[in-house]
Amino acid sequence: MAIKEQLVKRFEEEIQVLERELRSELPKEIRRARELGDLSENAEYQAAKERQRLVEARIAMLKKRVAEISLLNLDKLPTDKVGLGSIVDVTDGGGEKLTYRLVMPEEADPSKGLISPGSPIGRALLNKEPGDEVTVQAPNGVRHLEIVRLVTIYDAL
Repeated sequence: MAIKEQLVKRFEEEIQVLERELRSELPKEIRRARELGDLSENAEYQAAKERQRLVEARIAMLKKRVAEISLLNLDKLPTDKVGLGSIVDVTDGGGEKLTYRLVMPEEADPSKGLISPGSPIGRALLNKEPGDEVTVQAPNGVRHLEIVRLVTIYDAL
């Protein structure tokens, strides 16, 4: 299965789960919370309504991302340089080895090494290859990284 189709499938699966929650689970929670009485001081009702707003926003964002992905030409991702989907092993100035994976912005979680190509480190790594050194102006100061290993999205498939 092509990369684009994998991304779209994953987002559409999440949309289905969220829509099921929005149509079936949340209305039950809201109904149950309404039965508890005064809505102005009902924390359960307020929490359910807030969750409903968050789910609706997430669904809208995912649908927008699916539309954007369908317009992308992922075949133009580099096969030998860092690009979206790449796994990059780097060493920093102190010799510490770090691993990053360039992912879509909504999947980013820097604590797990998942970074967006739009992040400072992601931007610095884009279109680089093993052996390249990059300097990153990160929020916590300047970092010097050397790329020691690259697995592109094509290699991972």
